[in-house]
Amino acid sequence: MTDWLETLEFNDDGLIPAIAQQHDTGEVLMMAWMNRESITETLKTGQVCYFSRSRGKLWRKGESSGQAQRLVEMRLDCDADTILLLVDQTGVACHTGRRSCFYQAVRDSKLVETTQPLVSPGTLYGRE
Repeated sequence: MTDWLETLEFNDDGLIPAIAQQHDTGEVLMMAWMNRESITETLKTGQVCYFSRSRGKLWRKGESSGQAQRLVEMRLDCDADTILLLVDQTGVACHTGRRSCFYQAVRDSKLVETTQPLVSPGTLYGRE
């Protein structure tokens, strides 16, 4: 299971970008970082685990919010420097309470919000 891990192009911090995409709709949900340990855990448990750069530790998606990602398939790009995670997302993927983290669009040289939060961040993280 781990031989192919040697082909991955991790950055100097031992991380690789991972894009989460809803497996049945193609909706791009988020981008986060993974390291060898989080990749191994994700494949072992079927629940997506990232590496949080701000916390400096593994981040099991949904552990505090309940908005988990079940892995359907893991893919690598042609250069083995980016991972695509096809997931089944429970609830919202973004900490802002939106389904996708990609809710800002540049239109006519202005940044525009394309979606509104479905749930407040306070509700997600038990602060309300």
